[in-house]
Amino acid sequence: MNKKNKIKIKLNGKIVFIPKNTSLKNLANKFKIPLNKVAIEVNMEIIDKKKLNKTIIKSADKIEIVQFIGGG
Repeated sequence: MNKKNKIKIKLNGKIVFIPKNTSLKNLANKFKIPLNKVAIEVNMEIIDKKKLNKTIIKSADKIEIVQFIGGG
């Protein structure tokens, strides 16, 4: 892993290294996250799903991905 081309983020409480200029949509694809069943929060702000492709992750971002669970 060439750390020059990587940034460090916190994803669901764990430190991970991802390539620079990664969008939230690319991150979700990398971790096989079904976008229709989750909410994504970056630095305590929920991101509109229409903006996932345009939202570029920055070093030290804190990302939480929460999956919806049905119940009753």
